[in-house]
Amino acid sequence: MMTIKMGRRALIASVVATLSLVGSLASPVLAEGHKTLESIHFLIPGGAGGGWDGTARGTGEALTKAGLVATASYENMSGGGGGKAIGYLIENAESNHGTLMVNSTPIVIRSLTGVFPHNFRDLTLVAGTIGDYAAIVVGKDSPVNSMSDLLAAYDANPSKTAIGGGSVPGGMDHLVAAMVMEAAGKDALEVKYIPYDAGGKAMAALLSGEIAALSTGFSEAINLANAGEVKIIGVTSDARVGVAPDVMTMKEQGIDTSFVNWRGFFAAPGLSEDKLAMYQDALAKMYDTPEWEEVRARNGWVNIHNSGDDFKGFLEEQEQVIGDLMKKLGFL
Repeated sequence: MMTIKMGRRALIASVVATLSLVGSLASPVLAEGHKTLESIHFLIPGGAGGGWDGTARGTGEALTKAGLVATASYENMSGGGGGKAIGYLIENAESNHGTLMVNSTPIVIRSLTGVFPHNFRDLTLVAGTIGDYAAIVVGKDSPVNSMSDLLAAYDANPSKTAIGGGSVPGGMDHLVAAMVMEAAGKDALEVKYIPYDAGGKAMAALLSGEIAALSTGFSEAINLANAGEVKIIGVTSDARVGVAPDVMTMKEQGIDTSFVNWRGFFAAPGLSEDKLAMYQDALAKMYDTPEWEEVRARNGWVNIHNSGDDFKGFLEEQEQVIGDLMKKLGFL
């Protein structure tokens, strides 16, 4: 476990603001002549309970229940901030052409910062599929019930008010925590952030009292909140999310910030055009199924879909903007 201080406030604000623009991506165009896939194996670069895990399993659930895919299997391979799974998929490409790997914004950020040597160009780009809001949560027995309570606790004892996240330093949970605290008028440089390898471990740390609050994806938080394990004290949506109408937005609590993170799927290099088209077709058709709507609504996700060249163009633009900001501020 490692404790770090948040830095480069200007970068944090700029990067997160840039990434939030992803919510304007186009809606899917459904393909014709669909043939049901026999199987998909989902490779998940983090542990159980994280946002990648939930996205892969939710997508597999919808695809199989809707009859678009006959069977789905799952493999968690955490390590290196997602780099272990990416390296594995590249190094074992020929035997993994039945595999889809879930990933998100960190595949851009972590390749730029050298956390791992590969980038999205080393993979076959399949499609971006959803957006997930971020949330700040506390344990069910915590005296904290709102962002105001958390800020008061921080003011009283900053060193005892650590915020954890299920990603490496500089990852999305880190950036979101910094963005929220900065927008609340605190110095993000002074906020203690504790990273964990995947959301499940971070959630365990929260429930054990190791950290005061957790920065995580909204979809990761909602199931535990519904089970009474945690309290969600703020969500980064512009308006309240239908699946949790009692959860206040950050803006409602005087913290002027919003954020949505994309997630999508990649395949091994060298995947045939026919197989790629089948994956893209199945994912596109999924959006019109009641099975997908059930999964989407349950997790509070936003439908964000871009496929093939559109996905590539978006990733290249994001890489350019984030890279320019990091160079300007001395990160690269």
